[in-house]
Amino acid sequence: MIELTEEQRQALRHEEKPPRILDATTKTVYVLLPVDVYERLRGLLGDEDDVRATYPALDRTFAEGWSDPKMDDYDRYEELHP
Repeated sequence: MIELTEEQRQALRHEEKPPRILDATTKTVYVLLPVDVYERLRGLLGDEDDVRATYPALDRTFAEGWSDPKMDDYDRYEELHP
């Protein structure tokens, strides 16, 4: 964990909300959020790290299109287009 200095804490009081922090070396900009706000946002966004959780919904979404008889041509693409 990075602890703010008193100078940084003073600067944050005058910044836009939420404050943006610039890493001068990488030029990456970060947004500084209180942990309670971050946890609420994280809960709304879900677990982005595990895309496998989306597979059942994707299967249901595309099932009708993949079952279309015209998809047989797609499955045989290399055979039909040498």
